[in-house]
Amino acid sequence: MDYDAVIVGGGHNGLVAAAYLAQAGRSVLVLERRAEIGGAAVSFRAFPGVDVRLSRYSYLVSLLPKRIAAELGLDVRLRRRRMSSYTPAGDTGLLVDTGDGERTGASFRAVTGSTKDYAAWQRFYASAARVAEVTFASLTEPLPTRAELRQRIGDDEAWATFFERPAGETLRELFDDDVVRGVVLTDALIGTFASADDEQLRQNRCLLYHLIGNGTGDWDVPVGGMGAVTDALADVARRAGAVLVTGAEVLSVTPDGEVRYRQGDTERVAVGGRVLANVAPRTLARLLGEEPAESPEGAQLKVNMVLRRLPRLRDRAVDPRDAFGGTFHVNESFAQLETAYREAAAGRIPSVPPCEIYCHSLTDPSILGPAERAAGVQTLTLFGLHMPARLFEADNDGARAEALRATLSSLDSVLAEPIEDCLLADGDGEACIEAKTPLDLEAELGLPRGHIFHRDLSWPYGDDETAGGWGVETGYERVLLCGAGAVRGGGVSGIPGRNAAMAVLGRG
Repeated sequence: MDYDAVIVGGGHNGLVAAAYLAQAGRSVLVLERRAEIGGAAVSFRAFPGVDVRLSRYSYLVSLLPKRIAAELGLDVRLRRRRMSSYTPAGDTGLLVDTGDGERTGASFRAVTGSTKDYAAWQRFYASAARVAEVTFASLTEPLPTRAELRQRIGDDEAWATFFERPAGETLRELFDDDVVRGVVLTDALIGTFASADDEQLRQNRCLLYHLIGNGTGDWDVPVGGMGAVTDALADVARRAGAVLVTGAEVLSVTPDGEVRYRQGDTERVAVGGRVLANVAPRTLARLLGEEPAESPEGAQLKVNMVLRRLPRLRDRAVDPRDAFGGTFHVNESFAQLETAYREAAAGRIPSVPPCEIYCHSLTDPSILGPAERAAGVQTLTLFGLHMPARLFEADNDGARAEALRATLSSLDSVLAEPIEDCLLADGDGEACIEAKTPLDLEAELGLPRGHIFHRDLSWPYGDDETAGGWGVETGYERVLLCGAGAVRGGGVSGIPGRNAAMAVLGRG
């Protein structure tokens, strides 16, 4: 059957593209391999007998533009977390409270012994805000050149900080305290296996995307979990006339728009005036029958937990609800992050794995069933850094167990009690905890070696050949990328989905 557009992959970017095109009157078919729509942005009841909807893969929303929500009429509520972060440091900790500058300043003094790093922190994030305002607005416009974006930002010092100098160099210069340096550096390493001093500046690109969301860099919690975002997108696309098909594994794509897929035991063919690939560039190459480029490498351990209650802290001056109300950093000082990177690069699971934790249920109790909510149950989602796919390739099950043990030991080292003592038991009497390696994410979601961005993040500008386009173009006129691997892709943003739709619609 012929369609104006066939979209390969029903993750959030594919749904954004489908919604825009269907609302513009185009006929659209979305093919999703899994049994449910949503890709990585889904909610699951992961443990038997436990009524808790976990955001199992992707966790938070920052990069989804208000422009997309408004243009599509998207019914999604995002809640701001007042607490930005808490980082244990011995028997105290660094609390960043966005609603109380005096409290934050006092916390900096307690950890660092002076006011110098807090002043530097404020200058750094003010500079980031200037870059964010301009850069984020450009993400839903045709690609600027590097020179054009630099001119729009109009701040040579800020440009050098984020676009030219390795993040490690900047952080050593700005901050004296190793913990403070590490808190900033973590945003440069989410899903990115790199040193702070990586000459390719992969860490800078990652840091940039983590600081620019909607011009503020805030990371918000979607009410109802991540699945609420993709459910809303699917509803908009369906209402506009898009056809969404699950259990449909795409087998091949041709440059002239023919898409062959299998549904159950039946092979089918759909032809699109355009094919929008909401898959990794490496996967698209395989579907086109081309030799895929070298595989990217994911580098994270993801752990989901349901707790009877929050754990006690060594720092008795801070309420655990405040400490876990933002991002809870575990052994993520600058030195610890660099040590973990070197150990992983040498082929070893880090001796003290750095990780960070989010407690969605504090911000959005609606993800808890009535009984769980009354009992004080909480969720914890842990993102472990510097856990590259290479560590799991010889024995995924064995390495997963080893990595989980090491990570829980790392977490326990900053708590006043073992986290295992706080875990809820499921209906079978088992502890509510699950871990996902990069290879698990590849098997379950099709992410190449578990890379959550499909490949290394790109700079948000084009060169002389690509500038003026949308960053979604491929070597074939009828085939476009609309996933995280597009220029300006990555995160739950919908930006490459919208940009691919604009390319199809010929809008500038």
